[in-house]
Amino acid sequence: MPTSPLSSAQAARAAVASRLQGLMKDAGLSGHELAARCGWHKSKSSRIARGKTAPSDADIRAWCTACGSEDQAADIIAASRNAESMYVEWKQIHRDGMRRIHERTVPLYQRTRSFRVYASNVIPGMLQTSGYATGLLKAITNFQGTPDDVADAVQARQARSRVIREGDHRFALLLEETVLYYRVSDDAAMAEQLEYLLTIMGQPNVSLGILPARAQRTVWPLEAFYAFDDKQVAVETLTAEINLTTPGEIRTYLRAFAELSQTAVRGAPARALITKALAALG
Repeated sequence: MPTSPLSSAQAARAAVASRLQGLMKDAGLSGHELAARCGWHKSKSSRIARGKTAPSDADIRAWCTACGSEDQAADIIAASRNAESMYVEWKQIHRDGMRRIHERTVPLYQRTRSFRVYASNVIPGMLQTSGYATGLLKAITNFQGTPDDVADAVQARQARSRVIREGDHRFALLLEETVLYYRVSDDAAMAEQLEYLLTIMGQPNVSLGILPARAQRTVWPLEAFYAFDDKQVAVETLTAEINLTTPGEIRTYLRAFAELSQTAVRGAPARALITKALAALG
């Protein structure tokens, strides 16, 4: 079963700190001596070595130079950038609003051939109608206190979602049954969203499975995650998006997806669950 994606991000940061600390020890330097060579406050090198402060590219270059290991800088910078991209807070991602992140991820969606998505909280973005997306993005904006560009963000999300109807892409999507009942928009928008699910699941490139609330499970409900081919898994938590690219971690999430798939119902039984949720709107 998946380990915490946050722990993976923390481990990546710790690995960078450990490499820098190793260079310092190999050079026979103390933290104070290294800080002096770099022109830093004496506590900075200690914070970096203990993983308390993420080093900038310039910090890593200065550190390696001080240790006589300039040839290590490029490799450690690459590892540090990867570690920092693994865990990015939503407030940072949405600091200028939500439109830009949707536009920036269009290339990822376009080059992905096989999408595997597990949703335990909301309808996945590529399946969202404009009304549903508007309600959801408004709630996120209000909760985070980030700039309100909801109208533009919804348009960008809809544009990105064209991959489900255009090009050579396959979608395997799993929704917890409870997601069908979470009202993140008004009843009219919820009804439109559920009706759209009934329509889109008829497409030959879409496999939509619903995990019944009362079904016997071998995998407990997890945080929502998106797998892009077998190259990247994006895990969504309350505070951050965590991007995993390590093959072992990707395999673990894909294993969880496969086991969750065995619990899901499709076709007529899935339609019945969606229709039931639709009728519950009154």
